[in-house]
Amino acid sequence: MADCLNESLRNTVSTSKVLVVGAGGIGCELIKNLVLTGFKNLVIVDLDTIDVSNLNRQFLFQKDHVGRPKVEVARESALAFNPTATITAIHDSILNPEYNISFYKQFALVMNALDNKKARNHVNRLCLAAGITLVESGSAGYLGQVTVIRKGASECYECQPKPAPKTFPGCTIRNTPSEPIHCIVWAKHLYSQLFGEPDADNDVSPDTALENGEVMEAENEVVQRVSTRQWVESKEYNPEQVFEKLFVSDIEYLLSMEKLWQTRQPPMPLKAESLLSSSDENDRDMLLPDQRIWSVAECVKVFMKSLPVLRERQLKEGELIWDKDDHNDLDFVVATANLRCHTFGIQLKSKFDIKSMAGNIIPAIATTNAVIAGLIVMEALKILDGQFNKCKTTYLPKNPNPRKRLLVTCPLLKPNPKCYVCSPCPEASVKLNTNSTTIATLRDKIIIGHFGMIAPDVEIDDGKGTILISSEEGETDDNLPKFLGEFNISGASRLKVDDFLQNYQLILNLFHSDEALSDEKEFEVISDDNIDEARLVKRKAEDDIESTSKKQRTDYNNSLIQ
Repeated sequence: MADCLNESLRNTVSTSKVLVVGAGGIGCELIKNLVLTGFKNLVIVDLDTIDVSNLNRQFLFQKDHVGRPKVEVARESALAFNPTATITAIHDSILNPEYNISFYKQFALVMNALDNKKARNHVNRLCLAAGITLVESGSAGYLGQVTVIRKGASECYECQPKPAPKTFPGCTIRNTPSEPIHCIVWAKHLYSQLFGEPDADNDVSPDTALENGEVMEAENEVVQRVSTRQWVESKEYNPEQVFEKLFVSDIEYLLSMEKLWQTRQPPMPLKAESLLSSSDENDRDMLLPDQRIWSVAECVKVFMKSLPVLRERQLKEGELIWDKDDHNDLDFVVATANLRCHTFGIQLKSKFDIKSMAGNIIPAIATTNAVIAGLIVMEALKILDGQFNKCKTTYLPKNPNPRKRLLVTCPLLKPNPKCYVCSPCPEASVKLNTNSTTIATLRDKIIIGHFGMIAPDVEIDDGKGTILISSEEGETDDNLPKFLGEFNISGASRLKVDDFLQNYQLILNLFHSDEALSDEKEFEVISDDNIDEARLVKRKAEDDIESTSKKQRTDYNNSLIQ
């Protein structure tokens, strides 16, 4: 490939220092392509280690590499293609404060091969702050996309809102599931309650709140409830007793709320003894193991077996984090979710289906990653050759467009003047109840969770500079449990939010609302609803693929919920 470049570009390529973020599906192909194209000075950052499930599509790795850091093995494999290259492998999170603006400024170009929104947001902001051009990419099954981001010249990664991950009301998960996904979410919450870091908001015990916010107690008695974790610990994780609580006692408690079942099919308590004695007639030979739906008796057996295994691992390793690729983790969630489905008369799912739904997995296609990695290098060469004006956004759709083109190119769009990241004066508006929203919620769920900051400092824009949140550890911890209203934040208030790690400032307008928000939301970002449809129409006209362009972008964004 290097021999195809003119001498000037070949020299530029060989002397340019570039950063690759991510060494997974796209990253492996990209690293290989770069060294074969003549790039000789690469820095690769990735936190992940190699798993067996990576081997079918990440071809720089082999079976004996399992368990090793991806960046280290990727470096070794890439050097086999070009031993003269200088490749620095950094096994770390790109979110580490060490990788600041100064770090980014040493590179001629940054190329993203990431698989999550938080890291993409962060790299996008650091590249904007450092004035470094970023080639952004992503794939989702047969879909893929490559685009180029340069401050002031093109849209940044956050110029267009990304769809939020679908969430479900807590009362639906705990009290009235009606779909398999509700039971799968419940099973993952249960895993965290029993073996991970418990979150009171995700406790799986049935509650007394109905969808309309009305509070009701059981018809016959008021039940004194403790957290699931406390109860299970008091029973020393006895599988039979845990099963009895989850699938008998808790269900009987729900049944006592008769109003819940006036328009719904009531659940059915499960008896482990009778289920275990029932015949297992599932045909084990017709389907692959992961595609066969377990019988209810099998689910009981797996539940009874996996619970003590996970408890023993927790005692040795500390709090566990659910991993879709861990055999015991997945078995526990599959068994528990299907038992919950059976209890509520919901269709059971196969292990394959539950893994896909629980992990929000979109199957990775090796050829998609290869195409996207090749496109990244093509855009990188244009940038280094001083031909930014020729850079394009390229979509890889599942099927050819009406003109029989598999790769659909579009001109780079200008920055969105409403973008709360790259506009000259970033600003966003949030609606919430200031009397019930704490400073901790403002920090963790709004500023860090939604707006993607890492170390925010927040002050009220009231002329006094009242500090609500400091990035210095412990400095404003006393404020965290307090409500916004206690700081005279009501009606409409302005906050100045600054993240020095991202060199990012945001004006946050808070609007008080006494009305309950939809879907039990604690807050609503008003600016996310102000999408400029005219920009989308203009883009479709410019790239001359009228009927397919918007759909491809929408399909792509909907598939890449990080």
